[in-house]
Amino acid sequence: MHAKQAYRNRQGGAVYLFVIFAIAVSGVLLAGFGQVWATAARREKEVQLLHVGNAYRQAIASYYAATPGEQKQFPQTLNDLLLDKRFPYVRRHLRHLYPDPMSGQANWGLIREQGRIVGVYSTDMRKPIKQGGFDAREKMPEKAENYQDWKFIGRDLAPGLPGQAI
Repeated sequence: MHAKQAYRNRQGGAVYLFVIFAIAVSGVLLAGFGQVWATAARREKEVQLLHVGNAYRQAIASYYAATPGEQKQFPQTLNDLLLDKRFPYVRRHLRHLYPDPMSGQANWGLIREQGRIVGVYSTDMRKPIKQGGFDAREKMPEKAENYQDWKFIGRDLAPGLPGQAI
């Protein structure tokens, strides 16, 4: 009976080692899957950032173009894009203020000239995954150091400014 007990102990030890090995391999695989999922989620946020940033860029250019009279102006606040008070009727250049997709909060960096908003950018300091292949109208820098380098400037689309596209 002593030999049977020794055989069972060796078998139990082998099963124990196999279970520990299986747990370790599962942990490594789950960590790899988590990394892939996090990268995919961040890429999706980058797509959203480009979409929302371009919506702000177009709204700022629309605000500028709609300025009555000859002295064109950019908005003083982002809320001016929601309800343009320069008109006696409701005029909107943007449906609502979008949050920064990278942070999920409305903490956009503002690009100002003479106290007026000409563009926005994300305040996220992480390095973008996307480093090239941008649409020509987006005018994003190749090899950006962080998301703050992705500037969405409405002045670039504003008609009537020297050297600017319509």
